[in-house]
Amino acid sequence: MGPYYYRVNRIDGDYAYLIRTDILDNEEMIIARALLPEDIDISTNLKWENLVYTIID
Repeated sequence: MGPYYYRVNRIDGDYAYLIRTDILDNEEMIIARALLPEDIDISTNLKWENLVYTIID
């Protein structure tokens, strides 16, 4: 499955709002922060592959 690429658009408590960067889709997706790497911050780039999010440069 994947890979799909995202950017952290904003963080609100226990949830992060992601935007896909590999397609032209501007809708935010809400993800529980427990599913994401601990070191995320606004504008962090992520790769989702095989049900796992990893930070990328």
